[in-house]
Formats: sequence, C-alpha cells, structure tokens
Amino acid sequence: MARVAIVTGGTRGIGAAISVALKNKGYRVAANYAGNDAAARQFQAEHGIPVYKFDVSDFEACEKGVQQIVRDLGPVDILVNNAGITRDVMLHKMTKENWDAVIRTNLDSVFNMTRLVIEGMRARNFGRIINISSINGRKGQLGQVNYSAAKAGLLGFTKALALEGAAKGITCNAIAPGYINTDMVAAVPKEVIETKVLPFIPVGRLGTAEEIARCVTFLAADEAGFITGACIDINGGQYMA
Repeated sequence: MARVAIVTGGTRGIGAAISVALKNKGYRVAANYAGNDAAARQFQAEHGIPVYKFDVSDFEACEKGVQQIVRDLGPVDILVNNAGITRDVMLHKMTKENWDAVIRTNLDSVFNMTRLVIEGMRARNFGRIINISSINGRKGQLGQVNYSAAKAGLLGFTKALALEGAAKGITCNAIAPGYINTDMVAAVPKEVIETKVLPFIPVGRLGTAEEIARCVTFLAADEAGFITGACIDINGGQYMA
C-alpha cells in the first residue's frame, strides 16, 4: 500500500506544489489548510487530493484532523511541516499579537503535528519529517524578527529530532527556500524585488515552488534513509552556509 503523507498549508503556493509532487510519486496525500475554502475546493477539484481544514497552531484541532486523515487514508509515514504566515514589522513596532501569531503558526504547529504522528512512526520503524524553514531563518531579515526566529527554531527542532528518530528509521530534515515565486513574494512591490532581491540572487531569478517540491520528494523517499538532520538551502546562491 502507498505511503501516506500530510502536507500542512498544502493547498496553495509551495505547499500545493509539494502535495502534487508527492501524489505524482505515488503517495496518498492529505493537504491541510487553514481558511481559504475557495482555494482548497479548487485545488481538490484540479488535483484529486483530499483536503482537511484545521488550524495547525491548535493542538486539539490537529489531533482531530490527524485522526480523520488516519481513518481516511491510513497511518502517516511522511509529514511535511510547511504551513507559515508573516506579520512583518520592525521589532520596536511589533505587537504581542504579531509575535504570537507567527510563532504559533510557524513553530508551535511543527510540535503539534509531529507529536501526533511520531509515536506511530516509531512503532512502524519508518518516518520522514520534512520541515520547511526559510533563508531568513538562516540569515535573518529586517522586519522579520518573529518569522526569522520561528524558522530558525525549526532548524534546532530538526537536528534534535533527527537524533531521536535515527535508530527507529525516522529521518528529520529541513529545507530553507530563498525567494520563491509565490503569492507571498508577489505581495512584495515589484520595484523592491527588482532592486533589493534579484541583484543578490546569483542565478538571477526567483525560484519556483516545483523546485522546492522536488527536494521534498527526494527526502521523502524510502531510499533517503541516510540523510537526516540536514538543512538543504534552495536559494539560487543568495545565502551559502
């Protein structure tokens, strides 16, 4: 039977590309989303991937959501923690609400979802956990203290869990995308992209969601069992660790 994968934030942008790529590789995919019902319905109609609406920042909501996915598709073998939001503002103007919203959605959600699938993975001696971090979690960014902190936190989470899961056949890796041609980047003014982003990307262009998705399918494969605790930077050479 095909392995089951959950992709959080899996109906739009990078998450949608990941969901589709995993389906095309033969996985049974559940695409989570938070609030855009119209986009989720369109995604499901176009790709035939079941969608599940729940708030990944809420542990109880995750618990109910994961239970439903397991009933519908089977035990979860692959978890892609992709869901994320931004609330960009300089720290001296940042509200507690700005901080909390980003930490809950971008970091707490990774605990919530991973905690709910890790015991089953340990029992079956197999698991693939893939955390979508960010170039700005690697190098920092003006106006993104909350986002950068959350995405950097994913890297520590990834390394620690990689150590815990290794003997049980569970790998945990991170991907740190650079500037990808998604709605989130499209919201940045064109002039800013052309003058302050593209000149610093050596390959001279934005990345695509499909390029991130190809890396996810590589890490999700049964054959990728010797790769764990890694962070793969996909940023066109903009940041090299």
